[in-house]
Amino acid sequence: MDGGAGGGTDADFRDFVAVQTRPLLGLAHALTANPHDAWDLTQETLARLGERWHRTRIEEPAAYARTVMTRLNIDRIRRLRRELPLLGHPSEEAPVEVVGEVDTWLVAALATLSPRQRTALALRYVEDLDVRGIAERMGCSEGTVKSQLSRGTERLREHAREHGPLRTTTGEAGR
Repeated sequence: MDGGAGGGTDADFRDFVAVQTRPLLGLAHALTANPHDAWDLTQETLARLGERWHRTRIEEPAAYARTVMTRLNIDRIRRLRRELPLLGHPSEEAPVEVVGEVDTWLVAALATLSPRQRTALALRYVEDLDVRGIAERMGCSEGTVKSQLSRGTERLREHAREHGPLRTTTGEAGR
């Protein structure tokens, strides 16, 4: 498949999905901090991309998919803010297998971040975007991105100091 796609065939889209599902799922997991939500977000992203695939030529389909995913996640966060007060908290988590090695302290640390902080950090460190690129994906100002990155990074540092991999059972940092 060539660099620019979209406006292509079903086979082109199948090839795109085969190559991009795993990386998109990784980004989605970083954005949502939940394997179930990550899979849902990935599927919705691919569905949205599939709707446009035959109609419009997309110059950078992988970048476009990541932008779609980020925007869908922002919409998901807004929807959850409206719905969660009505739903209460689930009594137990659904069993989901996380594929690959993930440090449990890091997963716990990411869960302490606000959704916007987690999104900004995921786009910075998983997608390697600069502040301008993150702002474009998130649909906000560069100042907001800088603030979210700063606050999120500090929260991760605090969590790492208390629960990180270099902690010993006596509570002292490892050497």
